[in-house]
Amino acid sequence: MPRFYGVEIRSRMMLGTAQYPSPAILAEAFRASGAGIATVSLRRESGGGRAGSDFWTLIRELGVRVLPNTAGCHSVKEAVTTAHMAREVFGTTWIKLEVIGHTDTLQPDPFALVEAARILAADGFEVFPYTTEDLVVAGKLLDAGCEVLMPWGAPIGSGLGLVNPYGLRALRERFPDVPLVVDAGIGLPSHAAAAMEMGYDAILLNTAVAKAGDPAAMARAFALAVEAGAAGRAADPMEPRDMAAASTPEIGRAFLE
Repeated sequence: MPRFYGVEIRSRMMLGTAQYPSPAILAEAFRASGAGIATVSLRRESGGGRAGSDFWTLIRELGVRVLPNTAGCHSVKEAVTTAHMAREVFGTTWIKLEVIGHTDTLQPDPFALVEAARILAADGFEVFPYTTEDLVVAGKLLDAGCEVLMPWGAPIGSGLGLVNPYGLRALRERFPDVPLVVDAGIGLPSHAAAAMEMGYDAILLNTAVAKAGDPAAMARAFALAVEAGAAGRAADPMEPRDMAAASTPEIGRAFLE
């Protein structure tokens, strides 16, 4: 099982808490997924008021580790301020750091992301940065104090899957000992399995489960796909080849004159 900042997590699935049809369906999906981490936006947890209190009670009852995020932040100042507020509300030094740089694709701003990560790491946060699959940015985030990287598979909520397999493989190969989580863009269980087969440590998804016709059934399907992908990777799969290779041996085969 993956370890993040010295903490072993019970599952390779991380699940978001937004957009579900109801709190009951959210809880059912989490139980079906076996997810070990729930990402929660500070904006979703409304601090005071009945709605916020009820939601936070539900999250605690799930029995999972909470990973607050800075979703929707577009500047270093906004992200750092939100992170500090989240630490007070949720009582954790873990923070999923998002600093959005492009409105249409929700692509992270790499320059602001690295700066915010450096500030938060120096202040005692354990940062999970939402980033692209760029090797240079990844290296700078690690230099800034991050011990986990969360590259996107595709734009948030797009369901496109792994749009740059080469980049994701390169990131895994370049940083073999760094926990890597594919975050965003995964739409099908097959996408999750492919990420695990590449050697990623976990996946984080939200929309693909929350917006499914049956969120609990989809969560279960993703759980199976993640398990299958991780097991396939561990089994040391065969290398692909360009030419056919007969699976039936020639020796002992009958020949007709």
